Amino acid sequence: MSVTIGALRESAPREMRVSLVPEVTDKLLKEGARVLIERTAGERAGFPDASYRGVDWAASASEVLQSADVLLTVQPLSLEQIAQLRASAVLAGFMQPYARSAEIRALKERGVTSFAMELVPRISRAQSMDALSSQAAIGGYKAVLIAASSLQKFMPMLTTAAGTIRPAQVLIIGAGVAGLQAIATAKRLGAVVEAYDVRSATREQVRSLGAKFVDTGVSAEGAGGYARELTAEERAKQQEILDARIAAADAVITTAAVPGRPAPRLISRATIERMRPGAVVVDLAAEQGGNCELTRAGETVEHQGVKIVGPVNLAADLAYHASEMYARNLFNFLKPALVKGELVIDWNDEVFAQSCLTSGGQVRHEPTARALEGAK
Repeated sequence: MSVTIGALRESAPREMRVSLVPEVTDKLLKEGARVLIERTAGERAGFPDASYRGVDWAASASEVLQSADVLLTVQPLSLEQIAQLRASAVLAGFMQPYARSAEIRALKERGVTSFAMELVPRISRAQSMDALSSQAAIGGYKAVLIAASSLQKFMPMLTTAAGTIRPAQVLIIGAGVAGLQAIATAKRLGAVVEAYDVRSATREQVRSLGAKFVDTGVSAEGAGGYARELTAEERAKQQEILDARIAAADAVITTAAVPGRPAPRLISRATIERMRPGAVVVDLAAEQGGNCELTRAGETVEHQGVKIVGPVNLAADLAYHASEMYARNLFNFLKPALVKGELVIDWNDEVFAQSCLTSGGQVRHEPTARALEGAK
């Protein structure tokens, strides 16, 4: 009997994405799977029901939750939704394991096998499954557009009858996927771009995109492609040089994050007060507490003429392409386990082993298990 793969109309506030798009449902059907989708699931992302072919339709979310052998989601399920899952169900999507202890316990107690897309290992073979990177690229792109629309200046240099307009000075802090996309976008808009990252290995990537690398003399290479947390002495040295570059910038975009921890604080109130009136800070780490002291998630704060923007879930603002990229990530993740229409998970595969959050009534991801024990 073919495995039933389900998708919901996402119910989280402001979430416009969908976990399955027509291109990917076609591929799943060719693999022999049955696809069950809640009505209008893709509508807000630009994928009306009529664009899907060969799928089965569910009139409600409950029907999908109770029928799916494999459920693909964008946002984590609620406790009420988890309670409707079959005990044998497999769940894959963003799980936010560091922030959703009650939901993780519910998945464990229900016996659901869950895979967190945040935990997919950053190895060469898994690049096509890296949903964090695909969605981060959208955040970096949108952040520059937000900065450009918030500035009281042009981004590019312009020669006009009224004289020459100097280009905007843009500083990108963090040269991961989001930061690199922000650099590329700011350069396309004609800004003069500087960038900084504690990982010295990003220096050449920054330069290859036409930006100047800000060298503070501090390096923090971390495991798994992430930056490690800096020591107090390293932070002080970094901060002194960064503060001077922040003060000189027209727009600052921050993307620095440490998985499972609050975002590192890189911009203080005092530094904001050194910036020119009309300058803009776009803080992509707003949902993790913010890289700027004055950031408020989901709000724009103005302090002494400087705007601090704290956007949340930027990927949902480009829901069409974000959904396409995310659905491909999910398909590439699942495909090795789809054998003649059945789901056969190879637990010796490091991608499945390392991304598994819960299975068999246990929390399989050790850091999350320890965090849950400590929260009791």
